Amino acid sequence: MATGFSSGKKPEQQNKREHGALYERRAESYLQAQGLQPVTRNYQCKLGEIDLIMRQGQTLVFVEVRFRNSEQFGGAAMSVTHTKQRKIRRAALCYLQMKGLNEAHQSCRFDLVAIDGNQINWIANAF
Repeated sequence: MATGFSSGKKPEQQNKREHGALYERRAESYLQAQGLQPVTRNYQCKLGEIDLIMRQGQTLVFVEVRFRNSEQFGGAAMSVTHTKQRKIRRAALCYLQMKGLNEAHQSCRFDLVAIDGNQINWIANAF
């Protein structure tokens, strides 16, 4: 009798999460090559999730990573809706509060790394 462990997720969900993690690591490596320093990955709170949190000088950078195979239907950058932006902002506020940082004194920005096929497009101050 086999006794395997299950993550509780459907195989397609697990593959999608692994696929996303691959592109997040690619984005993180790309940003590090541009001089940003990693702080944390996949920060989650009840209000949302942030793919990457990086630091550039004194600025805390909250990064959304998006991948699309092609730009045929608007591409990766166009897939970040206003609703998603709002969730990321709220999650960033949670992070700042958890770390005891005051958003009025901590310089922050929201970047997007849009990966379309093999092309990486880093948009600083995306929203």
